[in-house]
Amino acid sequence: MKNTTTEPREEDHIPPPPTSEEQTPFAAGDDESTGDDPVASLQGDLDRFRDLALRTQADFENYKKRAARERDDAIKYANSSLLERLVAIVDNFELGLSAAREEGEKSPIYAGMKMVLKQLSDFLSDNGLQSIDAVGQKFDPNLHEAIGHEPSDEIREGNVIRQTRRGYRLKDRLLRPAAVVVSSGREKKV
Repeated sequence: MKNTTTEPREEDHIPPPPTSEEQTPFAAGDDESTGDDPVASLQGDLDRFRDLALRTQADFENYKKRAARERDDAIKYANSSLLERLVAIVDNFELGLSAAREEGEKSPIYAGMKMVLKQLSDFLSDNGLQSIDAVGQKFDPNLHEAIGHEPSDEIREGNVIRQTRRGYRLKDRLLRPAAVVVSSGREKKV
């Protein structure tokens, strides 16, 4: 589940450009420009332009901060699509490892596959990928995808009974939710 949309932030708000009346120092109908004191009129214009310059400078600073944040996020999550594809390969590799286990854990094929899986897991971990261990945890829709409910005497209602597919986080973002079966509590006897 990728979240590529960014929510507008208060500091990202860009005010609309000033109207032609606000840009023209001596606009028709301006109370200060029609007055008898040209110094007061010029002072009002100066204050207005100074305020406009400060606002423009603040808008530019906000833009620079937002661009830096977006650039940092792009660098931080640049390898997310590669890692997402590797996770699917790891899933299939774990299935193969389960099948090899049936032949015997002392088999050299099983031992070799286990070493390769460890190397893959270490590589993913070094690149910021963390697996989500959901069994026994309270169901969290932000991390888990419920694929079913089952009654359970041992596991409390709303907690995860078993995980059918491992979920992953990339740094602080969810890369893939864990597919889980959730307890519906004790079986009700009719």
